[in-house]
Amino acid sequence: MSIQVSPSSIPNSNAVSLTSTLLDRDDCLTGLLNQVTATKTEGWLQELRQGAANWVRHSTIPTTREEEWRFTDLSSLRKLQFNVEAGNFASLQFDILPEAANSRLVFVNGVFAPELSAVTDLPSGVVVSNLAGLSVVEQEGVRQYLAQAEGAQEVFTALNTAGITDAAVVWVKKNVVVETPIHLVFISVVGETAMISQPRCLVVAESGSQVTLVEEYTNRRSAEKEGVYFTNAVTEIWVGDNAQVSHTRIEQEGAEAFHIGKTAIAQARDSRYTCHAITLGAKLSRHNLEILQTGEQTQTTLNGLTVITGKQLADTHSAIALNYPHGTSEQLHKCIVGDRAHAVFNGKVFVPKPAQLTNAAQLNRNLLLSSKARVDTKPQLEITADNVKCAHGATVSQLEDDEIFYLQSRGIDENDARKLLINAFAAEIINQIPVPSLREILLNTVNNLKSISLES
Repeated sequence: MSIQVSPSSIPNSNAVSLTSTLLDRDDCLTGLLNQVTATKTEGWLQELRQGAANWVRHSTIPTTREEEWRFTDLSSLRKLQFNVEAGNFASLQFDILPEAANSRLVFVNGVFAPELSAVTDLPSGVVVSNLAGLSVVEQEGVRQYLAQAEGAQEVFTALNTAGITDAAVVWVKKNVVVETPIHLVFISVVGETAMISQPRCLVVAESGSQVTLVEEYTNRRSAEKEGVYFTNAVTEIWVGDNAQVSHTRIEQEGAEAFHIGKTAIAQARDSRYTCHAITLGAKLSRHNLEILQTGEQTQTTLNGLTVITGKQLADTHSAIALNYPHGTSEQLHKCIVGDRAHAVFNGKVFVPKPAQLTNAAQLNRNLLLSSKARVDTKPQLEITADNVKCAHGATVSQLEDDEIFYLQSRGIDENDARKLLINAFAAEIINQIPVPSLREILLNTVNNLKSISLES
C-alpha cells in the first residue's frame, strides 16, 4: 500500500534527526529501553528493533507541558522501576468466548502461551499465529507491514518496536470471509515487583476479505494485593481494497496498572473499518487511535465507551486523516465518570483539499455521576476542502432527577433507577459489538461496577 498523509496529521509523529549528539536524554525512558531490549533477536527483526531504539534514545517521556499530554500526567509512572518478567501460565483462567473457542491467541506478560491458545476453527487462507510460529515465507510478508504504519516514531510506539521479540499476527488472504471471531487475549500476571509488557499485534486484511477481531487486555493477580505493572501495546491494522474489518478493543487492566496503547489503521480504497473501543480498567490509561485513509470511498466507524470510577484517569486521543474523496467517518465516544475519576477525549478529523465530498461526523457524550468527577473534551475538525459535510460536538450531563423520579414512581428504588439509566447510556455502544457473548459480559461488568451509581 502506498501512503499519502497530510502534514502533521498524526500527533507525536514528527521526525527526529538522528544526527543529534544527544543520546539517552531521559533516564526513566533509558531504563525502560534497557529492560525491553535485553533479549536479542536476529536478522531483519533485530535491525527493526535497533532503528526504533535509536529513536527512543533521542526522545523523552511526554509531560503535561506538551499539548497532546496536558491532561495526562505520567509523573507517577516515572517514579517506578519496571522489570520484564516471564509469564506464569499455571491455572490461568479467563473468559473464553464461545464464538471464538477455537480461534484465539493468548499471550501472558507478552509471551505467547500455546497451551492457552486454540486455532483450529478457521478457513483456509487465514493465518492466525504468533510471529515466531510463522514460516520463513510468511515472516517475509510480515516484514513488509510490521512497524510501517504512520506515527511509528511516537515515543511509546518506538519503545514497543525496540522490544519486539514476538507478536500476534492475523493475516486474511484475498476474498476470504472469516465468519468466526478471532480473539486476541493479553494477560498480565503481576507479583511483588513492577512489571512491563509490550504486546504487539499485526493484522492484514487483503483485498475483498472480511474479519472480526476481539483484542482484550486484562490481568490476573499472583498475590492478594493489586500489583503495579505497565502495558505498552501497539496494534497495526492494514485494510485492503474493498476489505472489511470489525475490531473490538477491551482494556480492563488492574486497579494499579498503567496502560498506553496505540491502534494504527491504514484503509485502502472502498474499505470498511469499525472499532468498538471499551475502556474500563487501569489506574492510568491512554489510547491513541489513528486512522489513515489511503484510497477513495472508505467507511470508518469509531464507537468508544469509557467507564471509570475512583481516581482513575482514562485518556482517548483519536486522529482520522481523510486524504481522498468520498470518504465517510462516524465517531461516537461516550464517557461515564464517577467518584473522582477523570476522563479525557481529544478527537481530530483532518479533511485536506483533495478530500472533496467527504462526510464526517464526530460526537463525544459524557455522563458525570459525581460532583467531583471531571471530563476534558476537545473534538476537532481541520478542513481545507470546500465541498464536504462535516460536524462535531460534545455534551456533558448528569443523571436527571425527573428521570430518576419517574422510575421511582414505577416502583424502582433510587439506586436501581440510577443503574438502569447508566446501563442504557452504555448499552448504545455495547449493543453494537458483533459478538453476543461479549456484549453480555460487558453489560454485566458495567452493571456490577462498585459505586458507579453513587454520589461521592
